[in-house]
Amino acid sequence: MKHSTNPSTRHGRRPADRPTRHGRGPAHRIGRTLALVLPVVLVLSGTLAVVRVPWSGSDSSASVLAASAENASSRPASRAPQDVLRDQLLLELQEKDATVALTHLQEAVNGRPSLARHCASIARSLGRAAVAKYGPSRAQSFSRPVCDTSFATGVADGQG
Repeated sequence: MKHSTNPSTRHGRRPADRPTRHGRGPAHRIGRTLALVLPVVLVLSGTLAVVRVPWSGSDSSASVLAASAENASSRPASRAPQDVLRDQLLLELQEKDATVALTHLQEAVNGRPSLARHCASIARSLGRAAVAKYGPSRAQSFSRPVCDTSFATGVADGQG
């Protein structure tokens, strides 16, 4: 009986650089190690990042955050259509009168139905602005059934 001197069969072991019969070689071992270690590294680095944030605001680096917020606010921000409309109508109310602003609000809602859900809050804002401009009794005289009674509600809010 002859004994084998082939290293691949001696003692039932295979060389490390050759895959086993299941196709698991060095790449499999590396992948398995990364699969175990990588999530731990990611969790720890995320935890350390959160710990470094000065949540209390007592850190001197908070001024850096405030400065970056100032820069961000100085850039023109895209505004929601309802906010743009509200600003335009409040300006019209100041320059012209509440009738013009309410008419344009109704036209905007009719032309763009997606603004209908914001109509009441815009009309209330116009009502409060009308009280500031005309006084409560004169502001109430502009009331119309635009967005139900929201303008009148804004007038009532502006009185208190």
